[in-house]
Amino acid sequence: MNQRIETRLYVEMPLAEGQVVGLDPPQAHYLRTVLRLRTGALVVLFNGRDGAWTARIEGLGKGWASLALESQLLPQRAGPDIWLCFAPIKRARLDFLVEKATELGVSRLQPVMTERTAVERVRLERLRATVCEAAEQCERLTLPEVMEPVNLAKLLQTWPERRDLLVCAEAGEARALPAQLLAGGNRPSQAFLTGPEGGFAPGELDALTAKPFVRAVGLGPRILRADTAALAALSCWQALCGDGKERPQDCRALAGRVSFGPLAQEAADGTD
Repeated sequence: MNQRIETRLYVEMPLAEGQVVGLDPPQAHYLRTVLRLRTGALVVLFNGRDGAWTARIEGLGKGWASLALESQLLPQRAGPDIWLCFAPIKRARLDFLVEKATELGVSRLQPVMTERTAVERVRLERLRATVCEAAEQCERLTLPEVMEPVNLAKLLQTWPERRDLLVCAEAGEARALPAQLLAGGNRPSQAFLTGPEGGFAPGELDALTAKPFVRAVGLGPRILRADTAALAALSCWQALCGDGKERPQDCRALAGRVSFGPLAQEAADGTD
């Protein structure tokens, strides 16, 4: 039977062969009302621990759904260990930043309140929902941690000194990011810090550069917006130190375990 995978969903519960998984009401609503799926449709579930599994809808109603796990599609694998610490920015741009950082493989998202941060409140549940949706879309097997906001002073006080903190600095002396990454011997545990829309205050830059684990890095001759700077830094890191040289999982390699329908096969072949 030709059967295409309709969507991917993140779930909290353990995943194993033969298990039946119940979805929460928003996910059930998504399958039934948004995607208009029916009993027998095939989806993929992942939880960040047990890999990705094919699951078939056994029952679907208003506010509920049950899915039977069939087989493991992909084994669990660890992603790159790169953190993004960022001063919160305005809502639409913050949503964009979190979505794209998730797509770029960031492992932790840490809001940092600075002297010039204009945003007073960070809606963590909204950010976590954005992270989940982005992970489902980009087919990663993990979700980045979304941490409680901290002020800059506390961040520096509690920082793990074995992890380099690469500060994207628009002022003062800074080494070009590619040169810093290459000189750092591709250290596997690093983090970026980006400032607010008004930049870091001079006193904050002094406090940062005084720390032995801090490296000031530059992103070129132009002044980038906060979200652009974060995504440019992550892209550069992934290309030089992360998994940017790898290719996405080829769905055709899984054809012996899952029989794809015409639309999914076209996507696997790269055709329109």
